[in-house]
This record gives sequence, structure tokens and C-alpha cells, in this order.
Amino acid sequence: MTYDLGGKTVLVTGGAGFLGSFLCPRFEDAGARVVVPRRRDYDLTEQADTRRLFLEHRPDVVVHLAAEVGGIGANRANPGRFFYANMAMGVNLVEEARRVGVDKFVQVGTVCSYPKFTPVPFREDDLWNGYPEETNAPYGIAKKALLVMLQAYREQYGLNGIYLIPVNLYGPRDNFDLETSHVIPALIRKFDEAVRSGAPSVEVWGTGSASREFLYVEDAARAIFTATVTYDDPDPVNIGTGREITIRELVELIGKLTGFRGTIEWDTSKPDGQPRRMLETSRAKERFGFEAEVDLETGLRRTIDWWVREGR
Repeated sequence: MTYDLGGKTVLVTGGAGFLGSFLCPRFEDAGARVVVPRRRDYDLTEQADTRRLFLEHRPDVVVHLAAEVGGIGANRANPGRFFYANMAMGVNLVEEARRVGVDKFVQVGTVCSYPKFTPVPFREDDLWNGYPEETNAPYGIAKKALLVMLQAYREQYGLNGIYLIPVNLYGPRDNFDLETSHVIPALIRKFDEAVRSGAPSVEVWGTGSASREFLYVEDAARAIFTATVTYDDPDPVNIGTGREITIRELVELIGKLTGFRGTIEWDTSKPDGQPRRMLETSRAKERFGFEAEVDLETGLRRTIDWWVREGR
């Protein structure tokens, strides 16, 4: 059965952010009224603010995208803040959703929740078979705890909560701040600035041996929208492409696409993060028919074009 969004109110936390800017229009096109809370009006780490948000807007559906997150550097600098903020926001939102009786709660989790040495490809059943990679464990564990909360609230209160685990996202409108960005926007900015300044080299963290999987943001938005209207089971679902690339290969590809002709210097004193990351994505296809459509090179070209045209 497909949930009819016509005339419904959909609360999208983080709706003004990177992923939200692609997801919210999909809900609007389906006839929903979309509410995007802003931090200046509602601090979702505070229960009173969260309760006021729900009482003022009475959402039928909640899609929780909001997170305090960043790359390896940001995670190492803010482990306590990242744990508290992500845990508090989720706990407050799920509880208030229960109190007002929303039709559905969609929690967007993180691939950082998987154990450090999860067999590749990562299967949803492996989620609890070990401790996450240390540099982002506080963030990952906070997000994973919300899966337990949603399953418990489904069992006790009948709250229809679903849990989606997207792999690393990238695309236009991403965060390109070198202090807090993830690897793809950081590399695009570094290489572009090197090309424009004529720098002979670019420094990159780690050894390049780690692998990652990347999902284009518009594919992610389509997956979340589709799951919102068609998926009602308690089981977590991976959202990705099912294809990995080493960081070294990624660096070389972005260098080529940005026109960089200099040398790449690897700072091996910096951490690589989790050794490998790639999702097993068959559950998403089986449960709600999702498959990624945008390949990595196409997505990178689109992202670089946006950065050059609008981001700089």
C-alpha cells in the first residue's frame, strides 16, 4: 500500500540542509505541506522546544534528517557534542511523535554505525556484530540507538517507525567547508583551489588504501521518499549503490575531473578511518524497489560543475 501524502503535514528536520533541499520538493510535489524547523526557532536537543514544535504544527509524518556531523577531523574534535546532540534530538523527536500520534516516523541513520571490521558488503544483520570505527563511534552509536528506540516504540506503542542507512552522500549544495566537510567536497575544493592558484601539489589525509561507497544526493532523496510512502517494516534498510572505490582512486579521479596536473602528497600520519565501506543493497530493492541510478563519475561531474558555477 502507498501512503497518500496529499494534504498531510510532513515535518523534515534538517530540511534546509544538503539532503533536505532535494527531499522536501518531492513531498511538496506529492501534495504535502512541508514544515522545516530552524535551529533559531526550535532547539531539538531541548525537549520543551521539540514539544512546542509538534504542538504548533501537528505533523502526520516526521522525517528526521538533522544531525551534527562532519568528517574524521570534526568527529575527533567533537565526540561528546556529536554523541549528545544526535542522541538528544532523536530521543526527543521519537517521544513527541509518539505523544501526538504521528502516522509515520522516518529515521535516517548512518553507515558510521556499522562495526569497524564488518564483512564487506555490509549487511543489515551485521549492524550489532562489533564496535564502530573509533573516530566516529560516538556519532554512529547515537544514531544506532535510535533504531532500538523505534523498534521498542513500535512494539509497545504501535509507532510506525522505519530506519534507513544511507552510505556517504555527495552532490551539489554539499558542505564544502574544509574544516567540517566530508571527503568528496573537501577534495573538489582542494583541487579546484590548487588549479586556480597554480599550486604544484595537494595534500591528502591518510594512505589512500581505505575504500568507500558514495551515493549521489538525488538518489538518496528518491530512496527516502519512496520508503516514506511504501515501506512500513521495523527492519533497517541500507541505501547505497553497492559499489566501492579506494580513496586513492577517488583522489586521482577528482584530480583528473578538476584538471589538476600537479602531485598528490599523502599525509600518512593522519587516520584512514574505517578500512572498507560498501553496503549490501538488495533489501532496498526487495522491500521498496530502490536502486541507485547515478554512477560516481557522472555525479562527480555534476558536483564539480555546481561548485565552479555556484559554490565558490
